Amino acid sequence: MTPKKAPRQAEKNSGSISVLASGGADSSILLVTLTERYDRVIPIYVRNGLVWEKAELYWLRRFLRAVERPAIDTLQVLDLPMQDVYGAHWSMTGTAVPDDASGWEEVYLPGRNLILLSKAAVYCGLNEIEAIALGPLKTNRFADSSAEFFSEFGRSVERAMSRRFEILAPFSHLSKRDVLERGRHLPLELTFSCLMPRGNMHCGACNKCAERVAAFADARLIDKTRYRNPDRIRKKSASLQAGWPAG
Repeated sequence: MTPKKAPRQAEKNSGSISVLASGGADSSILLVTLTERYDRVIPIYVRNGLVWEKAELYWLRRFLRAVERPAIDTLQVLDLPMQDVYGAHWSMTGTAVPDDASGWEEVYLPGRNLILLSKAAVYCGLNEIEAIALGPLKTNRFADSSAEFFSEFGRSVERAMSRRFEILAPFSHLSKRDVLERGRHLPLELTFSCLMPRGNMHCGACNKCAERVAAFADARLIDKTRYRNPDRIRKKSASLQAGWPAG
């Protein structure tokens, strides 16, 4: 007898929340999802000088224009250069980028969430935003994507900024398939996840391109993404799917 919409109304928050937006499918879907719960959602992109950032920003801006959600505020682009720290790391040089045969541990960027959250948290503190959301999934194995890390970091920000602050990971209990299914009605071809783009196009040869193609196939969604090496990446995806358990 209880109306199905009642829980959603109860969860509606009249405040603001920021989202660490990378232009990828997960954070883009998260941006739109949070408009159902918050009156104002502020996308934040932190630029570190990585080789794929120009392409990420290009697609993130296109996605935001396409979804046209009034609750999504103006994109905030913050700069925190890491060249002096990362040096000759592949993320800075584009050399020896993890390819489609590499494992998840090879794409780790040292202190990635520590870097992004530090800059974004100060911005939020100065703009009276009490929460940041980001989009790690349950398959994320990196220590700086754990619930413990987010909780401890949030408390540190509260002490440092003398104000309430929370870090949320709403998709941390979901798989990639779950998230893509939630966003199947969105223009996911305008999201971007590639480690060595060719212009603004996915390379079709890196770890993230392989992950992307496999995820779309697993979710049974048509992948409208343009890849520079479409035959290579789809062949890799087919081999991955062949080894998946049924169901």
